[in-house]
Amino acid sequence: MATSRPRRSMRFWLLVLLIPGVVFLLVIDGRNDYRALDLLIQDVYDDALLEPAKVLENSIAFDDGGKLVVELPFYVQVMLESRAGNRKYFRIEEIVPVATSLGGLETRELTGQTLMGMPGLPRPDFLPPVEGVPLLYNAMYRNDEVRLVAIWRDLHYEGLRRQVLILVGESVDQRLQTRQEMWRESLFRDIRMVILAVLLVWIAVQWTLWPLSDLRREIRSREVDDLKPLDQEAVPKEIVPLVKAVNHHIDLSREVLMRQARFLADASHQLRTPLAIMRTQAQYARREQDVGRMRETLDAIIYQLGRTSRLTEQLLSLAHASRNDPAPHLPVDIAALAREVVLLYLPLAREKQQDLGWVDDNEKGWGANAEPIWVLGSDAELHESIANLVHNAINHAGTGRTISVEAGVEGDQAWVSVSDNGVGLDPSLRESVFSRFDRGNHDRKSMRGGGSGLGLAIALAYARRNRGTIVLRDGDPNPDGGVGLCAILKLPLQQEGEDG
Repeated sequence: MATSRPRRSMRFWLLVLLIPGVVFLLVIDGRNDYRALDLLIQDVYDDALLEPAKVLENSIAFDDGGKLVVELPFYVQVMLESRAGNRKYFRIEEIVPVATSLGGLETRELTGQTLMGMPGLPRPDFLPPVEGVPLLYNAMYRNDEVRLVAIWRDLHYEGLRRQVLILVGESVDQRLQTRQEMWRESLFRDIRMVILAVLLVWIAVQWTLWPLSDLRREIRSREVDDLKPLDQEAVPKEIVPLVKAVNHHIDLSREVLMRQARFLADASHQLRTPLAIMRTQAQYARREQDVGRMRETLDAIIYQLGRTSRLTEQLLSLAHASRNDPAPHLPVDIAALAREVVLLYLPLAREKQQDLGWVDDNEKGWGANAEPIWVLGSDAELHESIANLVHNAINHAGTGRTISVEAGVEGDQAWVSVSDNGVGLDPSLRESVFSRFDRGNHDRKSMRGGGSGLGLAIALAYARRNRGTIVLRDGDPNPDGGVGLCAILKLPLQQEGEDG
């Protein structure tokens, strides 16, 4: 059996993404600092190397006999003294024979004689192109890596011309030692900076995620029945959408629980009385010795069972119709559905001596060839909605009344009307009868056939689930000089190109 990988936490991913990035940037920054430091050390030591070379260049002169002499100041001798880790080398060489120009010449083609300094001090491969401009280079001398500077000069005196090459060098040991010490200090500084940055990132992540931990503790500390919304003001604005989503879910859960509680309250309230009546009737029938009266009591029990069964079905239907999930949107011929309901309730209407009929002005007639009226919805739920309207009319219209069912189109809406010529309903009560267990005025109650007051509530709930509504209007005129009631189910027509 395959096991699922453990989920990574937000803290893990934040640290994984931030810490390597910060360390990488610090490493790049440290590398750049090292390069800059290396160049700085090189420049400082090169400048210190140029100073004695310039002094030596200016210390060469002609004597009275026209020979070149070198008169070194004392401080130059001090600068050229070798010390531990910093060995100094120098050489002053006269180029013989004199060349046209020494600028850019290859040094291996030149010959000369040493005026002062160490013979054999390596020259550069090529001389500087301009007189008096120093050229810095690295070479090996006596198994010692040295850094040297080369300067050449053209000297003139009373028609005489001489060319000299000045070389000054020093071992690189001091440079390398200084570079290593500076690099070591820089490395320790960068390590401390990395540790500090990682610590700051860790603290920042912990601090940033702290509101989520508080939110988790608040939710886990709540009682099971505590459905108060979470406080949006106590969290950062980035978490507000999450809190709003949780509060929305809490509202939905509260609504579901309220519907369940209401359903249980309604069911217990509505079923308690008929069950008590049936129990009393059954006890009476058991004690009764007269067979005729016993049969009457059993008939009453059967009648009460029918009412209770109908009430139970309506309660379950109302609970189903009150769900939040959307109804399936499939093409439904609302006219054909209404005709099916009329056929279904014809026996009940005849039992009450009522005239239940379908009004059809369409030339194609009643049957399968009739013009369809297409809407999008659930055929079972729309069937239940129309059936409750028809059953409500049969229950409340009264004996001998006429009930008409009709379907049509008005603008972009389809409609199904159930109209009767019964006692009607006062316009001031037409909104309240959609509430559960509301049976309307006294006249309608007296004409009811055992209704529970749930029919219109169920019909409206199913209509709304299918994007429709129900309105109540005056119905057909009745023999008493009044008007009955007309219930109209309205639904949006299926538009061209729209499907389920």
